Amino acid sequence: MTSFPQSPKLQRGSLIAIDQSSGDRTEIQFQYNPDTLTRRLTPQIVTNNFDKKEALRLKGPPQETISLEMEIDATDQVDKGDSTATSLGIHPTLAALELLIYPKSSDIDGSEKLAANGVIEITPFDAPLVLFVWGKKRSLPVRVSSFSITEEAFDPDLNPFHAKVSLELTVLTYFDLNYDSQGASLFFTHHKNKEKLAQQMSNVTTNGG
Repeated sequence: MTSFPQSPKLQRGSLIAIDQSSGDRTEIQFQYNPDTLTRRLTPQIVTNNFDKKEALRLKGPPQETISLEMEIDATDQVDKGDSTATSLGIHPTLAALELLIYPKSSDIDGSEKLAANGVIEITPFDAPLVLFVWGKKRSLPVRVSSFSITEEAFDPDLNPFHAKVSLELTVLTYFDLNYDSQGASLFFTHHKNKEKLAQQMSNVTTNGG
């Protein structure tokens, strides 16, 4: 087999969850990069129909959603003798994905104990900051809007060994997050990178003619 030492290293997309209190990071790297990525952008226009000056004004960056389908498979790990994959299949990876939209069990337990002692805690639970990383030019704070999981190839203990996961992500901007937060800073960098990339178009006309 011919090897290519000069071949560029494959960039794998991933989701990174950052705990807002501890700063701990959990990376869920895509085992296989999705073949397609669907992005939908909706401009945030000013909606005052009575003022014609507002027709060309924006309230902020567009609302963006990202849809993709990822595949998870334990076959390679099992072939390499990975004991976790052999005994649990892809349960650990699915659990890590699902925990992106779960509050921490310790927070739930603490809230229930406070309630039992007559202290009413109504503060919503913190979710992790989730980053969608897709190559060097795209690292975005997102909220997992929804995902569906189709599990396949079960072992005798009904552990799934293959799954297709359809993810829908909502991009969070510097208007959705505290402006001095890590997530807002990442989106602002993303915004400036778009402006730089647009300037690389060879056929851009800048003088109106």
